[in-house]
Amino acid sequence: MSKPAHSAEVYAIYGVEPEIQAYAMAKYSRSALSLKESLREISEQKAEKFLNTFYFQYGHRSIADLAHIAFALERLSLLAAIAVVDEQRWDGQERSTRYQDFSHPDYHVPGFGGDPDLQGLYGETIEFLFSEYRALSDAMFERLCAHTPRPPEMKPEAYERTLRARAFDIARYLLPLATNTSLGQIVSARTLETQITRLLSSPFAELRDLGEKLKAAARNAAHNVDGQAREVRPAPTLVKYAEASPYLIGSRKELAAAARQLMGNAPLAAAPPVDLLDDDPVEIELATTLLYEHCRYSYRQIRERVQTLSDAERRSLVDLGIKHRGKHDELPRAFCSGGKFRFDILMDIGGFRDMHRHRRCIQIGQDFVFAHGFDTPADVADSAFAGRYAAAMQRASDAAHRIAIRLTEKGEIACDAKYLLPLAYRKRTLFKMDFAEALYITELRSAPAGHFSYRQIAWQMYQEVARQHPALAGYFRVHDPNAPWDLLQR
Repeated sequence: MSKPAHSAEVYAIYGVEPEIQAYAMAKYSRSALSLKESLREISEQKAEKFLNTFYFQYGHRSIADLAHIAFALERLSLLAAIAVVDEQRWDGQERSTRYQDFSHPDYHVPGFGGDPDLQGLYGETIEFLFSEYRALSDAMFERLCAHTPRPPEMKPEAYERTLRARAFDIARYLLPLATNTSLGQIVSARTLETQITRLLSSPFAELRDLGEKLKAAARNAAHNVDGQAREVRPAPTLVKYAEASPYLIGSRKELAAAARQLMGNAPLAAAPPVDLLDDDPVEIELATTLLYEHCRYSYRQIRERVQTLSDAERRSLVDLGIKHRGKHDELPRAFCSGGKFRFDILMDIGGFRDMHRHRRCIQIGQDFVFAHGFDTPADVADSAFAGRYAAAMQRASDAAHRIAIRLTEKGEIACDAKYLLPLAYRKRTLFKMDFAEALYITELRSAPAGHFSYRQIAWQMYQEVARQHPALAGYFRVHDPNAPWDLLQR
């Protein structure tokens, strides 16, 4: 006698608190109950007990992947936003400097230890940069209108909106990292925990404060859109032990010291904007990558020094990367080694923020510095605004330098001076990826509607692959950013 056929059942879940849902789904591996049955018999107390045992005691971290929470983070600096979204398992959207007008000064102000002179210099410099942003935006809009007549079939409002957006593309180079933005994210409790830990371990007071606020938002009552009286706490259990990480803090300190000792005061060697690196033995790659994040030098320049070390000296560098690791600490991204396509990229911070969204690759970012200089858009370089633009960059650099020196003299951390860095300044980042991701990034970011900054980077990534692997070049559907294209195309 044949068994009766059973059809699959599929249903969505709505209105369940994230931790309760995570508990119910986790029971699939430990119970024969259906999800509906599990939800009926679950209480908040049962979920907390289960999570305390299996998540914290046994370290079954995948359970927290089942609880997803939506957050809004508003009025945080661009610098902070870059740090917040620096998670591989992250979904969200941020206010765009390409499509929105940032002409109204709204920016983060560090404490500077209550020093009124530093606060005054900082405020004056920021206000000046915003003033120049407004002036450049207007100047570039007029220039674009003069060089790009409106087609008869295009409505005036669409024409103005498109060219305004192109003007924002150029003017954003003057926005400082202090500029406030907003973002929304939907993350798992597991990602949230690592995000909070990372932020709490930061040398920036703003990031530590954000870590505390994210933790509190997860543990306390959520904003209830429909006005129901029932209080919902998104993840009161899963993030309760998220604290600053001795592993991150200790490793950062010791690897930074090792990088300074190894590289000394060596001048920055010339390097192309995009460098597709040769294959390395894994031990060379590990040691080089661990130091890379704590330097301002290119990967190749660091690797040259690492290659002169003995096997024992290289092992000691790798040991620093795991020396402070606790029982449940994940290895940092620097240990994600052995990938075929590794691009060392030096580009403006504004363009980097767009490249930063590609989360299927491994990104090892260096700090924000003035040392790599700044980019000047072609439309600015060919205009009467070129001198003002260069002077604004220099003024920001000089003010940041003065603030950093003063803070160092007072025995305080000088990182807050970096908020003055305009988005035009260059940032170095190591991107590690497989062939599919290299194909995807170059195709997407070279498209005509994209920003001219990352279009050039994507094109150079393709050229580097084509040079080293000519048999693969034909698989790329890329657009040459140097070819004529319609400025009004979006």
